[in-house]
Amino acid sequence: MSNLFMFVIDQIILLAAILIVFGIVSSKLSARLGLPVLVLFLMVGMLAGEDGPGGIVFNNAQIAHALGSLALAIILFDGGLQTPMASIKQVWKPASVLATLGVLVTAMITGAAAAYILDVSLLYGLLIGAIVGSTDAAAVFSLLRNAGIHINPRLKATLEIESATNDPMAIFLTVGLLEVMVNSLEPGTGLLMLFIKQMGIGSVVGLAGGWLSVRIINRIHLTTSGLYPVMVAAFGLLAFGVAANLGGSGFLAIFIAGVVIGNSRFVFQRSTFLFHDGLAWLGQIVMFLVLGLLINPSTLLDVWLEGLLIAVVLTFVARPLSVIPVLKLFGFNAREMTLVSWVGLRGSVPIILAIYPLIYGLPGAELIFSVVFFVVLISATVQGSTLPWMARALGLTEPAPVTPAATLEITALGDVDADIVEYQLGDSSRASGRRLSQMALPDGTVVAMITRGNDVIPPRGSTFLHAGDHLFIVMKPDVREFVDLVCSGVAEASHHDLPAGELKLKGYTKVEDLQHSYGIELSADGTLSLDELLRQTLAEEPVMGASKNFGEVTLSVREMVGQRIATVGIAPAAKQA
Repeated sequence: MSNLFMFVIDQIILLAAILIVFGIVSSKLSARLGLPVLVLFLMVGMLAGEDGPGGIVFNNAQIAHALGSLALAIILFDGGLQTPMASIKQVWKPASVLATLGVLVTAMITGAAAAYILDVSLLYGLLIGAIVGSTDAAAVFSLLRNAGIHINPRLKATLEIESATNDPMAIFLTVGLLEVMVNSLEPGTGLLMLFIKQMGIGSVVGLAGGWLSVRIINRIHLTTSGLYPVMVAAFGLLAFGVAANLGGSGFLAIFIAGVVIGNSRFVFQRSTFLFHDGLAWLGQIVMFLVLGLLINPSTLLDVWLEGLLIAVVLTFVARPLSVIPVLKLFGFNAREMTLVSWVGLRGSVPIILAIYPLIYGLPGAELIFSVVFFVVLISATVQGSTLPWMARALGLTEPAPVTPAATLEITALGDVDADIVEYQLGDSSRASGRRLSQMALPDGTVVAMITRGNDVIPPRGSTFLHAGDHLFIVMKPDVREFVDLVCSGVAEASHHDLPAGELKLKGYTKVEDLQHSYGIELSADGTLSLDELLRQTLAEEPVMGASKNFGEVTLSVREMVGQRIATVGIAPAAKQA
């Protein structure tokens, strides 16, 4: 028995490796064929299945659901890690309305149409509508980040955050309707309590889990650095498991935990992001291959017309009606609303949710699964393949950012309170067309490396900076906003743009360089250094703490080296004590 078991395991490992390799290779064909990778993965799974040349018989809905849920959790966690808090703050209002009310409207319109098209009860139709109601995070993330198109950050953030946060609503509607249909749950108060529990517990556990994870990761000292990314993954899954076992949404919890962790400072951050990016890709491949194995292509032929009609209603009626009023309310223009309406990609989530009726033992569950699978194939193929064309036709594409020729990373953040940040200088960047010594960077900030094309330029004070250069700057976190200002693409600076806090500069910084980089005008000879200026204007010999008001800003002596003023502090005059 033991030898037989090992033989079966050996076969499974071999088949899994072959399918994963085929999945990875097929991802290379995605751009050439103009198809989203999820469609190719599903096709590989179907070809390997019972009706295909692979002949693999797989019909275990429980295993498919378990693997799909695990993979989706990993994908959402990676999406959270890569979502900047600034993006969430910018679009959380429209994204949250789309993720809740938008899903509900989509489900109701599609459900009513499905009930009529399939000639089933309204509850059955609404169940189908709920299952296909959410856009798919894996599909949207993959398409927006790997399809070679670039849209404005606000639009991209709206699409990504909506797709990452609307799964709980679709899951709630699906489970709620199944509870009503199978277990006679009270449609009114019972469903409302289920919604509050899912969203509330998921949000609280996600926030608490993410906060606690960062604290533990930064305090623990592991002997093997490779364990840090694994530990981050474990904390993400812990948030999922705790929320799910308390009756909340595990998917919402793991996404929020990912956002909290990804926007915090922790050790081995870059290697952790790379690890989870690869893990998310593996999750996509496994999930779509397993779901492809679960379907028999021959059953799709029985529902192709009904599935096509439901897909048409979903794409051209339900999605626009649920999106346009919301986005209009938040100031999006007609072209942006059109693109968001079109990027309503359905993917793994609807297929995983279509397994729920099979698990619940609902009569007619096989029909629901086949219809949903066909709708997903149509949505992913048509909408996914035409997204680049649609974005260009609407004039919403932007130039691609230049990829840096080199990357650096500090890994010992537990001992070194510093970051290495990479900046690309634009044509209108304040640092472009000037020498490195003229940048007037904050005290303690060092340019570690400059790359120009494929060349590495040694950073010296006399180095002339060009648009397109990549600067790798070592800095403390509290001066990041000042360095952002120096490297920003604004042609004319103003002292009103200054971040809160005191700006500390070297005493040899020129008055003209201060004005060019920060917009601070001192009404003095531009060729003077701050050291020389203070010596000329102070009534007595400079000492630590001495200060001089220059209209709207005050200069203070912060460090002396012998008789020389080494560091000068600059702050708005009104904020001086």
